[in-house]
Amino acid sequence: MEENKDIEIQEDEPLKQPQQEPETEKKAEDTSTPSEKPSEEEALSKRHKGRRAQAKALEEAKAKYAELNDTYLRLYSEFDNYRKRTAKEKLELSATASAAVMRDLLPVLDDFERALQNMEKNGNEADLQGVTLIYNKLKTTLQKKGLEEIVAIDCEFNTDEHEALTMVPAPDESKKGKVIDVIQKGYKLNGTVIRFARVVVGN
Repeated sequence: MEENKDIEIQEDEPLKQPQQEPETEKKAEDTSTPSEKPSEEEALSKRHKGRRAQAKALEEAKAKYAELNDTYLRLYSEFDNYRKRTAKEKLELSATASAAVMRDLLPVLDDFERALQNMEKNGNEADLQGVTLIYNKLKTTLQKKGLEEIVAIDCEFNTDEHEALTMVPAPDESKKGKVIDVIQKGYKLNGTVIRFARVVVGN
């Protein structure tokens, strides 16, 4: 019976040791976990930092977009102005390209008018009619190309269109400062003066 007791005692002792080991492991685990888990304040701080970084990146992107958009609008505006300016210059050039030729033809027009005046004085009706037809044809052709006679007689003297060769006493008050006589006709080509009218002005 004593031997049996000893056996029972020996059998009971190993059973107590395994029950103590898990408790120590639990304690070790419990003591280690609180230090490894981040606090709520740290987590909130990280989230706030992330949001601030995103907001900053968004603001930088917006500023960059505004800068690029402004540059684009400036370039577009400059190009549009350049296009309009060149189109206007091209139109003006085409309108006045024949100005030199017109100036050379004006003396011929003057000669025609003088010849017609002489023919009227001499009374040569047949020649007068023939030359008048040629003169009218030439004048009509030039008018179609943009030539326009400057009206001067009885008009207010205008330095933009008239060139005063002399001033004479006005026959009455209504003629003062006005063109009394035209010595040489003036002409415009598409609205631009190519020869000033040479006039006599009342004083």
